[in-house]
Amino acid sequence: MLLPSENNLTLIAYCDSDWGGCQTTRRSVSGYCIFLDSSIISWKSKKQTNVSRSSAEAEYRAMANTCLEIVWLRYLLQDLKVSCNLPAQLLCDNQVTLHIAANPVFHERTKHIEIDCHIVREKLQVGIISPSYVSTQYQLADIFTKVLGKERFLTLRRKVGFMIFPYQLEGSIKELIIIKLYAIIVCNIVRYYTQLYAINLIIIESHY
Repeated sequence: MLLPSENNLTLIAYCDSDWGGCQTTRRSVSGYCIFLDSSIISWKSKKQTNVSRSSAEAEYRAMANTCLEIVWLRYLLQDLKVSCNLPAQLLCDNQVTLHIAANPVFHERTKHIEIDCHIVREKLQVGIISPSYVSTQYQLADIFTKVLGKERFLTLRRKVGFMIFPYQLEGSIKELIIIKLYAIIVCNIVRYYTQLYAINLIIIESHY
């Protein structure tokens, strides 16, 4: 994780969900990633505990889980003496989910959603989160919820900030590892021929 010196220490979260992605249980998979400005500090992908009746419900559950993580991170930052006065930006690519969070009388779409999911609405009202729409093209949490093509996967991996650094061993560490590998190979060869010699002795003794 890289923290640039010009980081303004604001939380930005992306949340997403597929709908009935599990072919066996028909449960959806939630995923989120949370950034401290431009540096990713938290991410998760997990199958939901209940079957969702609509894609909006699946997305709303994903938003609720992300909201809980944001609350925990705010407490953690406060313990580290980092002020979090501004609401965390919570980005979702489902318009219906955003309307459910903002509209307390959206009964027809929300009467089947469990009460604990409405923590999103509660945290919105007290100013902890600020939900907003993001196009699916720029939804970074897609990488945690569904199977992607190679180009899409590599693009999101780069945007999220996951990088693969090749290991380069130098000096005495490299020499030590090479010596240890040779020692393991020699020990395996000696063990093999010792066992083979013992088997041959048993065969010869049984023959006589």
